[in-house]
Amino acid sequence: MKLNAPSRIVRTEFPREVRTIEHAWIPLRDGCRLAARIWLPVDAEQHPVPAVLEYIPYRKNDGTILSDVLRHPYFAGHGYAALRVDLRGTGDSDGLMYDEYLEQELQDALDVLAWLERQPWCTGAVGMMGYSWGGFNALQVAALRPRQLKAIITVHSADDRYAGDCHYIGGNVLAYDMLSWGITAFAYNLRPPDPAVLGDEWRARWRERLEAAEPYVHAWLSHQLYDDYWKHGSVCEDYSAIECAVLTVGGWADPYHDTVSRLLGNLTAPRRGLIGPWAHQYPDEASPGPQIGFNQECLRWWDQWLKGVETGVMSEPLLRAYVVDAEEPATSYEQRSGHWVGVDEVAPVARDDSGPTLHFGPHTLGPRPSGGRETLSVRGVEASGLAAGTWCPHAGKAALPGDQRGDDALALAFDSAPLAEPLELLGFPIVDLELAADKPHAFVAVRLCDVHPTGAVSLITRGVLNLEHRDDRERPAPLEPGRPYAVRITLNSIGYKVPQGHSLRLTVAPTYWPWVWPSPEPVTLTLQPSACRLTLPVRRAGAAARVPQFAPVEVAPPLEIEVLETLAGRATTTHDLLSRRVEMVVEPDGLPGRVRLSASGLVVGEWGRNTYAIVEGDPLSANVRCERTMEIGGPGWKTVTEVDSTMSCDEQAFYVETRLRARDGDEPFFERTWTWSTPRLLGLRPESEAQPQ
Repeated sequence: MKLNAPSRIVRTEFPREVRTIEHAWIPLRDGCRLAARIWLPVDAEQHPVPAVLEYIPYRKNDGTILSDVLRHPYFAGHGYAALRVDLRGTGDSDGLMYDEYLEQELQDALDVLAWLERQPWCTGAVGMMGYSWGGFNALQVAALRPRQLKAIITVHSADDRYAGDCHYIGGNVLAYDMLSWGITAFAYNLRPPDPAVLGDEWRARWRERLEAAEPYVHAWLSHQLYDDYWKHGSVCEDYSAIECAVLTVGGWADPYHDTVSRLLGNLTAPRRGLIGPWAHQYPDEASPGPQIGFNQECLRWWDQWLKGVETGVMSEPLLRAYVVDAEEPATSYEQRSGHWVGVDEVAPVARDDSGPTLHFGPHTLGPRPSGGRETLSVRGVEASGLAAGTWCPHAGKAALPGDQRGDDALALAFDSAPLAEPLELLGFPIVDLELAADKPHAFVAVRLCDVHPTGAVSLITRGVLNLEHRDDRERPAPLEPGRPYAVRITLNSIGYKVPQGHSLRLTVAPTYWPWVWPSPEPVTLTLQPSACRLTLPVRRAGAAARVPQFAPVEVAPPLEIEVLETLAGRATTTHDLLSRRVEMVVEPDGLPGRVRLSASGLVVGEWGRNTYAIVEGDPLSANVRCERTMEIGGPGWKTVTEVDSTMSCDEQAFYVETRLRARDGDEPFFERTWTWSTPRLLGLRPESEAQPQ
């Protein structure tokens, strides 16, 4: 629920008059019902229309309503039936939710599509859209090839659930977000249904949810390798399964943008891609700007594929991308300066021939191999990575990576000479390293940075690789200490213009806390610089480009709200020089705080804190604590759900302890604590059953 909004045009008149069905039940084959809000042209039963479905667990009445009202009535006013459907076990829907993207979720989606086809106001042609969860399941449902689904718009999603989502990064546990997102989603989905919809039954339904709950992180940590659990729902397993038209959208400030290139390069279905400077929101709401008229972009896609109207979308470049300019590093930007480019060929992954190569020397990057056999070593420092920023930024003043000089000092750094002319990057940089580790279990974190003439350092992009996964992520193999290995790290794709006079910096480190869960022992990496190189995805000067043009942001009327409490936000790091304990505390100011929805009278509150702690020299001290409080209530009722969870480890296992408390008014309603562990998989150690206690 986002409160701040960019400048926008609010439309109050549309080609078709719109009516809203505030609540409708969609029956499923097993007798469960899903709760939906529907926006329709008033004459749709006389003149049926295609349907646009957004299918997510974030509560249609109060969770996403501020965003929903900006776009779904807009679509309805242009001749579509627009639906916001809550997943099974969330919002007002029947049933229980146990995890993300289960077979049940996809089967329910097929039932919703079949139900839509039967409605007298629907032509039977359907599109699915969504960002994040809704973008994921749109891809996954498309891979099932339901006849009703003609097109999708997938925003900030992943084609690879293991490597591309919030659980693992480069084969490593994603310490920053695995527990944080797991507990956030857990707390979201344990809120009660609305008594205005369920009547007196709402408390019994709420208790049923609470009693069936199991923290999602238990399943995620039980599958530390790319196995069938992750292959389910990963459309990268078979891109050819998707036959409907796909518009894929990402943002450079968002962690999911690599999906855009992979889909464009691998799909055979009609497809187009769009990447802006945005973080994790729709492109007409997201920061940094510039925002675009995304509702108009969606309409052009829907009109082309759901109505058969030629809109020219397939005559546009395969990828429209925003190349950001270098600016002084900051943890937030309202706008990023830059320019749009259009390209007609997109590599799904990095390519050897994608650009010029810079060779490593003794702390240098240059156009020619340096020769020599000298080596350089770096020992991991637990605090390396504190300047990484939030893994999945939504909004807030401290979400983006700031000045990188602190992290640079704790890594091996290789600098180029100042550039004689500007360098425009678009695509995936590749780093080839020859390195050895002194321990059998290690990872490498690589950052590509822009060194300003002032000395400030901006992060351009980065990549992480669990070195046990260097050859096969399904069958990782421990390292032989001291043995050199040739490894390739594909950095995240980027669109970035490095100005004349700036330098490039490439850094290598065996730690990246709190993004990456540390190796079980302190690690020293040794590089052979003469065998290392960086290949850049450079857009050549004068490269042909069709410059995209976008309409201004245009939305349907926003919902009236009353802000009851605004969060100030917090992002602090402390380093105790005596205990050597480093602690980062993050209280996101991107959360809404507490608001009242004027039309319904519902009061919604969300608060959270993440604490990441580690002791220098002791990677087994790593500890993440996530706290979430969710309030939902209305006239005559109020509920609060609190979740407090910690994650820690030793060399043999991961440990998670979670406490759930729920209150009905001021009275305790439910409480449970989970104390859980699962073996820590290192190398080819066989997986065993988790041990709940």
